[in-house]
Amino acid sequence: MKKTFICILLIAAIAGIALAFGGNNAQAAERGEYLRVHIRANSNGEEDQRVKYIVRDGVVKFLTPFIAQCETKEEAMQTVKGLLGEAEKQADKILREHGFTYGARASLRQEEFPTRVYEDVTLSAGVYDALILELGTGEGDNWWCVVYPPLCFAGGNGNVVYKSKIAEIIRNFFGKEN
Repeated sequence: MKKTFICILLIAAIAGIALAFGGNNAQAAERGEYLRVHIRANSNGEEDQRVKYIVRDGVVKFLTPFIAQCETKEEAMQTVKGLLGEAEKQADKILREHGFTYGARASLRQEEFPTRVYEDVTLSAGVYDALILELGTGEGDNWWCVVYPPLCFAGGNGNVVYKSKIAEIIRNFFGKEN
């Protein structure tokens, strides 16, 4: 009985989230429900591009525990705003460890993004709030993803791994009792 009740609650929650974030993603973007992250490499040189992904992994690993606790986009924005200096320090440390003398600059601002598809979620082209991390001149190719709601995280192998917090909760709940 307990599992049935919890399943009904989870289905209702999933339906609510699907209405909010699924279906019409253009409207969701217009409502400003997403916080993106954008990491710009110093240049398109092979080494600058390689270190961009190492910085990405380190900064995402640093931010994830803080962002995972956020329940609203506004809370995520305030959290990121409070961590800008630390995110820069993390990026600078990684750059130095890999022999780069240029630093990083982190800011939270609105920026234009092209249309992007994350599995079954499409974010239309438009202006989004974003954590911008520029490495050196910031003139090289870049990497971007969605920080809130957490649609993707960097994997250790340079690939993007898509996560669903709700699916993890369901798996954890049923996995612990069975």
